[in-house]
Amino acid sequence: MLVSENACCTASRDPEADTTAQTASSSRSAPKPTSAPGAPTEGMVKLDGGTFLMGTDSDEGFSADGEGPVREVHVDPFYIDVHHVTNAEFTAFIEDTGYVTDAERYGWSFVFQNFVDEKTAKWAPRVQQTPWWVKVDDARWKWPEGRGSHVSNRQDHPVVHVSWNDAQAYCEWAGLRLPTEAEWEYAARGRLKQNRFPWGDELTPDGKHMCNIWQGTFPDHNTVEDEYRGTAPVKSFPPNDYGLYEVAGNAWEWCYDWFSPDFHVDGPRKNPTGPANGEAKVMRGGSYLCHRSYCNRYRVAARSANTPDSTTGNLSFRCAADA
Repeated sequence: MLVSENACCTASRDPEADTTAQTASSSRSAPKPTSAPGAPTEGMVKLDGGTFLMGTDSDEGFSADGEGPVREVHVDPFYIDVHHVTNAEFTAFIEDTGYVTDAERYGWSFVFQNFVDEKTAKWAPRVQQTPWWVKVDDARWKWPEGRGSHVSNRQDHPVVHVSWNDAQAYCEWAGLRLPTEAEWEYAARGRLKQNRFPWGDELTPDGKHMCNIWQGTFPDHNTVEDEYRGTAPVKSFPPNDYGLYEVAGNAWEWCYDWFSPDFHVDGPRKNPTGPANGEAKVMRGGSYLCHRSYCNRYRVAARSANTPDSTTGNLSFRCAADA
């Protein structure tokens, strides 16, 4: 039975239980002035905007997530990245600004159990409700599985272990911003109307894998039929009709909005930005860990959330900009 459990998607930090939380929060500093290369919107796609049907009334979804009701929403023209921010792009940001990510400030991040060594798997703390998430010391964007791993051979993969705060800092440096949830869904749908996925309604049309998600029996056996155990390089799967890659699977994407399961029911219909405050930020798109047996949030209308300082090995972002 499907259960609305955000921790299955990306585990959350518990600042009250973490003795490093106060230090991590108090030591935050803003990025240095931008020297990001090129024009801010270089490599992005400009979308005309307009009115579309957002959300779903399908019983495939999670009622607690607030996927419905279907409603007409208008978004103005905007730019959006065609793919996740990559490790190469995030490296440029770090080297230019000296920014220290939340995972580095806390000294740890969440890693999927299959990607850690036997000693870590045996002794490292785990999330109680979702024990496949392991708290790994020193796991961070450049060491995705902790010390001993490195992104040097994953430069074209989505950067992971980035918090919403980190994503915001990158956007500030690049002269960009995070997409609103409405913008994200408009872009992900790629002109399709109320389809389950960015390419249509069938998960694997003609037997072809269209996204990087889990195959097999979660969380113990991944058959890797789509060729990727973890993140895939960006542009590994076909783009949608707007030219956007991996808006389903691969890595979750932060959106600008605070999460609410019901604010949108009677909320604004023109350029909505979510509630004024909250405890968690919206995530969209799903990741390489999504599986129908427990979390089918790789559907285009699916949504989830996490606290702004949380980081995991399947959490990333893409940028947007006003047109």
